[in-house]
Amino acid sequence: MANKNFKLQVWRQNGPNEAGQFEDFSEYSQGISEHASFVEMLDLINDRLMRDGKRPIEFDSDCREGICGQCGCMINGQAHGPQLGTTVCQLHMRVFKDGDSLVVEPFRANAFPVIKDLVVDRSGLDAIQQAGGYVSVNTGPKPDANGMRIGKELSDRAFDAAACIGCGACVAACPNASASLFTGAKVTQLALMPQGHPERHARVGGMVRRMDELGFGHCSNIGECEAACPKEISLDNIAIMKREYLKATLSGH
Repeated sequence: MANKNFKLQVWRQNGPNEAGQFEDFSEYSQGISEHASFVEMLDLINDRLMRDGKRPIEFDSDCREGICGQCGCMINGQAHGPQLGTTVCQLHMRVFKDGDSLVVEPFRANAFPVIKDLVVDRSGLDAIQQAGGYVSVNTGPKPDANGMRIGKELSDRAFDAAACIGCGACVAACPNASASLFTGAKVTQLALMPQGHPERHARVGGMVRRMDELGFGHCSNIGECEAACPKEISLDNIAIMKREYLKATLSGH
């Protein structure tokens, strides 16, 4: 098992209203297994820091399977690091060379205030979802599975949009800090399915307005969001959202 040494700098900030700065942790990032994930490396460094009586690095971590969207941070200026289609918890240290310099910082966006170190408040994405990213259904007997036939192409497109894990990488990568890719994915997954049609106009109107109210920027089709997305959500979802929003506006929503 090969071990590697890294030159590591991590952003340290005690809260959203306090100044932050980079701190050097190179002495704690020596002898890191190339088979460790990036999150596991941070765990190891924190263990070493606590053994020396120092404050550990605060970072978000949960499922470690690339499905919860909690582990996001910037590594050398890239959301989730240099490996495409990969979350930080799935990024392994073998991707980096021995002696590489690693600069780790939180997602930067006005709508994502820093809580502490690498942890940011991404509740704005939850608020967008709550503004309409759901379907209302009547309770009662379970409907027959064949009662509503949906073509495979349509269901595949909806599933691709639903793969969004809400990590916020699209916001952090966008020069405008736009949440359009996230919102577009959530609108698309429901707009394409028959179950989402009754509320489609109210849904997109509410979600887009909430996105604007929370201070997210506007989309200017740069494409950084798609490149940074660990689930490779397509820009096509933004186009679908804009068409849905235009229809909603014309219908009075």
